[in-house]
Amino acid sequence: MKKKVVLSLIIFVVLFTIDQVVKFGFANFDWNVEGPYMSLELAYNYGVAFSMFAFLAEYLKFIQLAMVLAGFIYLLKNKDVFYEYSFPITLLFVGGLSNILDRFTYGGVVDFLYWHYGFNFAIFNFSDVMINIAVALIIYKQIKEWISERKKSKS
Repeated sequence: MKKKVVLSLIIFVVLFTIDQVVKFGFANFDWNVEGPYMSLELAYNYGVAFSMFAFLAEYLKFIQLAMVLAGFIYLLKNKDVFYEYSFPITLLFVGGLSNILDRFTYGGVVDFLYWHYGFNFAIFNFSDVMINIAVALIIYKQIKEWISERKKSKS
């Protein structure tokens, strides 16, 4: 059990540091690069996904911090959930807390990945990718467990 916690902390520190260093680079240096399919282009997101709720910009960091804290308290009370989903939960916390730190540091989330091949997509960052991977892993695991339970109940 303690191995999962230590491994999660190591993963958290490494990914959080990488994400913040890259965001610092985009926010403070000219790292913009135009590509044929995807560009690296600095943008600040003052809302949440696709800039929704941007009108709450000043309050979002506190709302999101409260949500992360509530999730952390839930995991303290339900340790089995953490042990079952330790990797995706770690990714969720890395992505969420890194984006929240951006709000405190830069006033908005630092985004820099801009997909524009075939259609223009929202500009996003590595934290957003980690959050989406985490959600996909949780859904995959839930579906896998559901299928397994259905097979057992039919036997």
